[in-house]
Amino acid sequence: MKSFILSCYIYCFSVTICFAQNQGDSLRINEQEYLEMRGLNVMLAHDFYPESHQGGVGIIQNGIRVATNGDLRLEPTPGQWQPVPKVGERFVDREKNNISVKMAYPDEAKNRKGFNPIEYPELEFSYNLKIIPQGKSFKIIVDLDEALPEEWIGKVGMNIEFFPGYLFGKSYYMDNEFGIFNRQANGPGSINKDGEFEIDPMATGKELVIAPETPRQTLKIENLKGNELALIDGRAQHSNGWFIVRSLVPSGATKNAIEWLITPNTLEDYTYDPVVQISQVGYHPAQEKIAIIETDQNDTSVKEAKLLRVDNQGGFTEIISENPSEWGEFLRYKYYQLDFTNIKEPGMYVVQYGDYTTEAFQISKDIYKRDVWQPTLEYFLPVQMCHMLVNDRYKIWHGRCHLDDARMAPVDTNHFDGYLQSPETLTSFEPGEHVPGLDAGGWHDAGDYDLRIESQASTIQGLSHIYEIFEEDYDNTTINQETKTVDILQPDGKPDFLQQIEHGTIHIVNGYKSLGRFYRGVIVPTLDQYVLLGDPVNHSDGEIYKETDTSTEIPLGQEGAPDDRWVFTEDNPRREMQSAAALAASYRTLKDFNTELAEDALEIAEKTWENTNTDNPVHKLSLSVELFKSTSDDKYEDFITKNTEIFSENIAQTGWVIAAVFDEIQDENFRNKIKASVESYYQEVEKMGAQTPYGMPYEPDIWGAGWGIQNFGMKQYFLHTAFPEIFPKKYMLNALNFVLGTHPGVNTSSFASGVGSRSLTQAYGMNRGDFSFTPGGIGSGTALIRPDFPELLEWPFLWQQTEYVLGGGTTDYLFLVLAADKLLNERQEAKFPD
Repeated sequence: MKSFILSCYIYCFSVTICFAQNQGDSLRINEQEYLEMRGLNVMLAHDFYPESHQGGVGIIQNGIRVATNGDLRLEPTPGQWQPVPKVGERFVDREKNNISVKMAYPDEAKNRKGFNPIEYPELEFSYNLKIIPQGKSFKIIVDLDEALPEEWIGKVGMNIEFFPGYLFGKSYYMDNEFGIFNRQANGPGSINKDGEFEIDPMATGKELVIAPETPRQTLKIENLKGNELALIDGRAQHSNGWFIVRSLVPSGATKNAIEWLITPNTLEDYTYDPVVQISQVGYHPAQEKIAIIETDQNDTSVKEAKLLRVDNQGGFTEIISENPSEWGEFLRYKYYQLDFTNIKEPGMYVVQYGDYTTEAFQISKDIYKRDVWQPTLEYFLPVQMCHMLVNDRYKIWHGRCHLDDARMAPVDTNHFDGYLQSPETLTSFEPGEHVPGLDAGGWHDAGDYDLRIESQASTIQGLSHIYEIFEEDYDNTTINQETKTVDILQPDGKPDFLQQIEHGTIHIVNGYKSLGRFYRGVIVPTLDQYVLLGDPVNHSDGEIYKETDTSTEIPLGQEGAPDDRWVFTEDNPRREMQSAAALAASYRTLKDFNTELAEDALEIAEKTWENTNTDNPVHKLSLSVELFKSTSDDKYEDFITKNTEIFSENIAQTGWVIAAVFDEIQDENFRNKIKASVESYYQEVEKMGAQTPYGMPYEPDIWGAGWGIQNFGMKQYFLHTAFPEIFPKKYMLNALNFVLGTHPGVNTSSFASGVGSRSLTQAYGMNRGDFSFTPGGIGSGTALIRPDFPELLEWPFLWQQTEYVLGGGTTDYLFLVLAADKLLNERQEAKFPD
């Protein structure tokens, strides 16, 4: 007993000391309408994306986002597609020193066309969610407009979620209970009255202290009234869950129904440690080379930045040592730059600034010739191939999946992943009827295992452009369409790019020939299948479904179960023309490789051009350009020149598309107007590029900007090669550097997994349940936690930061790297210097 009392005394004393720091500062409302003091930010409803852990009350403590989604929820551990409140206007009352948001259930967004359907319970209520600074602490207060119905007491509670990746192995105290945050969810648990598994709380009580042994993360939550706090492991029900602190709304409560006091410990005079952002791959000798140094706005001590060459016998040789140039402020940081463009000697280098040293990177003329684009072609694309067995030496990535594709989706269906089936199937097939031909070709779209037409189409179009322009016959994979087998790191004498183009084209052409139109998407019908992690062969039994008296009772994946994927259709002229443009491009690359398939692709593309109508010529431009390149038919050129005015007015969208055929079109009016618009557009790009320290347009959003940056860079290649006297190649190269590590935030990883010295090795791909990655997959990248916090977490379940996707998310990256290698290694004319 004495030892227990002594332990409690030591614990209480240490926590008291911990929370007694920083007596000279307190929380205040800043100009961006969140609570701020040095080392602490508290946001309220700047983001509202609770399914991906952004929304409600969020806490950034000593430079890391530790908590989010502080709000009333109807479940102890909410997952995807579960009720969320409608977010109203945020009110900032500087006189009363509080910030509040009006919230209400249900969220009226559930009634929007195309919104993932959510089954809201028969409950409607509204409330005010408030944060009120209390010195170095803050209160969360919930005022209900009316008391909850008695049948909902015990179901509605205040939740706040804590990021697991920062807590594994650290301790907590709940009153006199204590424990650690485990790496996996552990029982005990039980089946609740709704028939769902529910894990027992890790602890319950009135006062929770998180990570008391780690001052940077120590945080205390006190429940000032009402029910006890519960610490719950949200991963027990949902693999992507976080640790959750929850207290229930008491019976009859309205004003101050919830009142918590939260005290995050802040380090004395906290200052964000400087970070040096460079390409994790490195640079070509002829390339501009700028290291970006990101510092705290309070950091006034500028240090020398050093470029060090790694000696081949060990150690370093100092090449540059100078004060970096100040760039200015962006988001919440101050930026400096070290320009070492003049350093061209091949070798391995690091940049050092204060205590921070980057990973080693290369300077070499062969920098992009190996280990940069190849992993995407030889690992990621094969792994994503649907309807195939994918072997990789001692490993099988997945089996021959979805061989029972696909059944016609039911009419009037709003699928939970956003697919809409109209009141008609738009085909000769009845709802539920098997559609042949869809059991071959195509790629899974990231970790969702569905096949979206826009992803399939943009992938074959992008791959076709790559093969056509760069003529890369790389072969390191065996792909056998007859046996539906893939062998990674086993050449078969055929260019991998052509085999991948063939694979995607097979699926689109087969679908069109069966349906008489393009499909919208192919996806599993049930949520149980959709959330499956691991081998997609377990989605279904692989046998075409035949209904029997008992078939609906057979578990998914077992023989005879109704587990075949659904195929959706739609009337969407813009998407149809995008898909047809991809087929027109694939014709050129496949005509000597698979002539019959290529001819089918061209026929479908031409038929779509003739029969699909649109009020906006911009939507038809890509198809017209691809068909002009494939057939040289004058009618496509006539369409392009006839619509010169509208194309020149939308040059940001159309310029790069037109660039591919600009030299072939000699119409003087067309050339003059397009060139003038391109010149104006360059002025916009140059202006936007000057607004960030990364030398390119970058407007961060709730979703990671990586794919958009890649897409921007790909378009820059076409603009540069068609208009070299207007567009330099630097914006394309800056986009590539951004993806490879030169981007905001402390995590300077390459977005391409397995590429560069440091990269995303936990990503939202098919193996995310193993906290792993697929080499060559490209994550969405650094996201913005609104209003001003860039974040890229090492966590595989955040799709808005680490998700892989097909389409531009893959092919734009391949294109960028190969384009950089081509442009940097070919002799440039002196009249077009960068």
